[in-house]
Formats: sequence, C-alpha cells, structure tokens
Amino acid sequence: MQTVETLNEGLKRAYTLKITAKDIDSRVDAEVKRVAPQIRMPGFRPGKVPANLVRKMHGEALTQDALNTTIQQGVQQLLADHKLRPAMQPTVSLEGDFAPGKDAEVKVELEVLPDVPTPSIDGLKLERLLVPVDESAIDAQLAQIAGQQKAWEDAKPSYKAKQGDQVTMDFVGKVDGVAFEGGTGEAMAIEIGTGRLIPGFEDQLVGVKAGDEKQIEVTFPEDYGVDTLAGKPATFDLKITAVKTAGETRIDEDFAKNLGLESLDQLRTILKGQLESETGGLTRTYMKRKLLDQLAAGHDFPVPPSMVEAEFNQIWAQLEHEASHEEDPEAAKKELEAEKDDYRAIAERRVRLGLLLSEIGQANGVEVTQAEMNRLIAQAAQQYRPEDQQRFVQYIQQEPMAAAQLRAPLYEDKVVDFLFEKAEITEREVTREELEAAIESEEGAVPHVHGPGCGHDHDHDHKPAKKAKAKKDEAPAAEDVKPAKKAAPKKEAKADEAPAAEKAEAPAKKVPAKKAAAKADDATAEAPKKKAPAKKKAD
Repeated sequence: MQTVETLNEGLKRAYTLKITAKDIDSRVDAEVKRVAPQIRMPGFRPGKVPANLVRKMHGEALTQDALNTTIQQGVQQLLADHKLRPAMQPTVSLEGDFAPGKDAEVKVELEVLPDVPTPSIDGLKLERLLVPVDESAIDAQLAQIAGQQKAWEDAKPSYKAKQGDQVTMDFVGKVDGVAFEGGTGEAMAIEIGTGRLIPGFEDQLVGVKAGDEKQIEVTFPEDYGVDTLAGKPATFDLKITAVKTAGETRIDEDFAKNLGLESLDQLRTILKGQLESETGGLTRTYMKRKLLDQLAAGHDFPVPPSMVEAEFNQIWAQLEHEASHEEDPEAAKKELEAEKDDYRAIAERRVRLGLLLSEIGQANGVEVTQAEMNRLIAQAAQQYRPEDQQRFVQYIQQEPMAAAQLRAPLYEDKVVDFLFEKAEITEREVTREELEAAIESEEGAVPHVHGPGCGHDHDHDHKPAKKAKAKKDEAPAAEDVKPAKKAAPKKEAKADEAPAAEKAEAPAKKVPAKKAAAKADDATAEAPKKKAPAKKKAD
C-alpha cells in the first residue's frame, strides 16, 4: 500500500492511500479458501465446492469486504506510522469508480490534536467562599416543607372553592361526546392553582361547592402526550364530592413523624446536611470557575476547528431550544444571532480548557478506574427502558467515543480536585446571597469550556450580560424532605466548564467501499433510545 501526504496545514492533515488490485485479489483468494468449506451447492459434496465457483458466486461481496478491511487496516496503519492523534473521527472516502481488478485510491482527511504545552500548575491561588448554616436557614426550610404538608379541613356546604383550596371530584372526559380512554376517574383531589391539570381545567373549579355537578370545556395542548387527544377540544362532566380549605400546619414532633422520621431534631439535622451540601456545591462551582480562569489566562494554543464546531453546535442547539420557549421566541433568537461570535469564542475556550485538563490529568496520573466506569455505565443505563439497558451497556463497550463522553465529566472533576489540592486556598465566610451573587457575576460573562458531547460548566467568557437573575424556586416536594432549591441561573453556554477532558483518540471505523464519505461501520452498535418521559395525564 502506498501512502502520500497531500495536506499538512496547522492541525489539518490529508493523505491518499493507493491499494493495488493485487493486494485486494490476494485477500479475496484468502477469504475464498476460508469460506469454501462452508459453502453448499447442488451437485457437490459439503465443503467440496471448487474455489473458482465460490469466487464466481460470491466474488462481488467478497471483493467489497476485502476492500473495506484493507481500507480500515490501512487507515489504522497510517495513524500508527505517522503517530497521528485524531481530534475527531477521520473522514475516509473512495476516489473514482472502483471495479474488481483495478487499484483503489482512498482519501483520508482528519484534524489532529495539538501538542499541548505542559501546563503550569504552580502558583494557583483560590478563595473558598464558605456559607455557615445557621438555625434561621433551617427554620426557613422547615416552613417551606410545612407549606406543602397542608392539613385539609372540610369547608361548609355553602362554601365556594377558591384558589389554593382542595377540590375532590368524580369526572368523565369526552371528545366529540364520546368518553375517551383514561379520561374517567373517581375521588380525585386537586389543589386549585397547582397547574397539575391541563390548561383551563383548574380555573373552572373556582366557585364550585360540595355536591355540585358541572360540565367544563377545555382543549388539550398540541404537544399533549396522547396523540389522539393532542389539540382536541374536550368536555369533562364533574361531580364535586368535597371542598376543603388548608388549615395551619404545626411544626412539631408529630409533623416530623408524619414525614417518616423519629423526631423534629432528626428532621433539622437532615435539613442542615442538605443545606451544607447545596452551599458546598455552590462553593465548588465558584472555585472551579476561578481555577479555570487562571488556566485559560496562562495558556493559548491552536485547537482543532472540528472540535470547536462540534462544541459550538452543542451550545447553539441548547440556546436555540431555550429561546424557542421565551415569551417572544423570534426576538430571543434575533438577540442570540447578534452574540453568535461570542458563543463561538466560548466553544473554542471550552475545547482548549478540556485539552489542558486532559494534559494535566495524564501528566499526573489522574484516571477513572474501571469500578468507577462501571458505576457510570450503570447509572446512565437507568435512563433507558429495562429492555434497552443491556443494549446501552453493549453500545458503550463497543463505541470508544461514547465511552469517552460518558467518562469525561468524572475525569474532569477528578483533575479539578487534584488542582484544588495543589492550589493555595484561603477561606472567607459569606452569606448564601453573596455567594450566589458572586456566581451570577460570572454568569454575565459566559461560561467556558467543555468538550463535544459533554455538558457541564467550566469557566466563563465575558460576553454581553443580559441574563435574568437566578429565580427562587417554590417549596419542594415534602416527601423528599428537601428544602426548595433556588433555580440555577438560566443555563447559557457555560464557559466555566472544560470539554471532554480526555484525549480519546478516535479509532478509524470500517469504511464502506463507496464513493460517498464513509465514516461509520456497518456493524456499529446503535445507541438505544432513552425512556420516554412520563406522559402528562388528564389529571
């Protein structure tokens, strides 16, 4: 096989591989000898079909297989001989019209990973902002949980339901006058104003009394989970069996026991631990961004455009999705377009930081153990239906790039922890509001880095700050005994995350012997589809 380099500019490389007809024929001959004993043909004893007949019957398929195998091995040999580390999957294409008996010419194009200068990790200085958890914070969390553990009391027969009251009802839903499957129920209790039911349903419960019978009209949303109901107008025949108002919930020992705990002190201890965990996560986020800022400021080297483009596309898709859910989607998208270059710069920074973290990790022996990888795979498999979980595990085992993407966030965190240990860290106590404000000030700048396919924040890049401030969530589900978390600031492309922090070098896959660019192996495992989210029922 002859190899000629046709391009060597920056990180871009291109080669032409010439595979002689003699090489292909010799492989076909070897394959004919291998499969001939397995061929069955009328008039011949098993395993005695002449090789020339086998070639005549299956020659075309065997030639294609031989060519594909030769190309695959040729690309692998090319990478090894030239010590190339592909940034992304090489693009391989067959030039001209190949026919049996002719030489084959293959074009291989790729971008290589840059030579990353040894990162300097000396002199790192960070500040750890600590938020002490006091009793007042725990009291506030208790009040939020109590707000969800309402003690419902029967209202007077003449009482008309209001927002915040609980209505219990029997119902029959109909479309075009015919009851539909899943639209009938009894003794369903709903708190008016929670938004559990389809739009317009709860509003029509305002004013009902126990014993009332009422028909309401609604329209199912266009994106409703049941196709036969999506966008359809419907009626519901209601029979109101009870109306209740919320009584006062006392925070005492009985309150804690109703949550399945032994005492109020145990509940307070749990809430304190949750608060410490939350603020600890915020503290880490702040420190991580500052750390990555320092790394980014001290290193500048070219990065593969294909990796930047893949990272940018991931960022952009996320931002466009969020813009489509704004009050004025068109205006939001127009604003995004004006900042497109800023986000492309963020993508470049993310990729650079990812390569830096990878270099630091490899130079210092940071690794993800097989046991840790097995846990990651098991956790990720839970996103899929039970019948698809084993397929997902096999897919990860067969696809090195998919495994690298799954491994990357944990690897990155381990590198960050290593750098925290090396840094000189000072501590300062602040309030939670001050810590959140410090993080938000970084949000107005845009986050930094993350490798293609990995979605978490690294650092932040300064761009026009037009972000809404972090909203405060409503009280949490009481059964989790968790306090309401403040919603994370709207996720813009966070530049405070580094990209896939491992140099997972893309292996060359089999190349179909066709003119079109051949990137995927016919036998490539297909990732199973994730579990569909639970559909929102009529109630």
